[in-house]
Amino acid sequence: MTMPRNFQNVHRIVVKIGTSSLTHESGKLNLHRIDRLSRDLCDLKNQGKEVLLVSSGAIAAGVSRLHLPQKPSYVSGRQAMACVGQSALMEIYNKCFADYGYNAGQLLLTKDVFDNEERKKNFQNAVDEMLKYNVIPVVNENDSISVEEIKFGDNDHLSSLVARLVHADLLILLSDIDGVFDKDPKTNPDAKLISAADPTKELSYDKSAKPSTLGTGGIVTKISACTEAALNGIDAVVANATNVNVIYDILEGKNVGTFFQGIKK
Repeated sequence: MTMPRNFQNVHRIVVKIGTSSLTHESGKLNLHRIDRLSRDLCDLKNQGKEVLLVSSGAIAAGVSRLHLPQKPSYVSGRQAMACVGQSALMEIYNKCFADYGYNAGQLLLTKDVFDNEERKKNFQNAVDEMLKYNVIPVVNENDSISVEEIKFGDNDHLSSLVARLVHADLLILLSDIDGVFDKDPKTNPDAKLISAADPTKELSYDKSAKPSTLGTGGIVTKISACTEAALNGIDAVVANATNVNVIYDILEGKNVGTFFQGIKK
């Protein structure tokens, strides 16, 4: 299945990057990739586009900063890692963005923000004001206080909600795989990439694929997030963060990743 990709008139873009794409196999932050992503986002700003970044990685950054062998298995331990790691992550984003002439603005959210009209409006106003001042909003779940009742569970879902709330034109989910496959490509060498998906139809894919050790989402949450975005009129693409030109390739309409075409109402 092929669909034409025309992103020439895209203006407001939400880019989400997962923990596995921000870290090395050692669990430590991949500073080269963070810097490259920051440069690309700032370059999009130079083109006159509006950009929001939904960034995972706070817990991993905390684990790395405290030199722990792995993230804690209990809630309060992960919350502590998020407290340490979120500030560490923002230090890096602030430095990287500043190197290319822009500033970062932090937004930490919990699910209850989207359940309350006043809070949603406050979030929208904060985003609009930051974009007016050429600040790049960096959004993450507030893992330091999240409990099950107010937790998103993964930043794929969060990024889709953010994209809808800020009326984005395009949602890009950067992952550690090339897109959605009919089988898990990590265990099936004959797996085929699904180039385009119809959000109105159930997608046939391998549901057994698991997220990485440091991540919390997985292909199931990415498909769900992109489908919800597309059903609300937002184009969405799942693609591989290791492709150094991935954002440019997507915006140029190249056949990379898996494309979910937004259904305009």
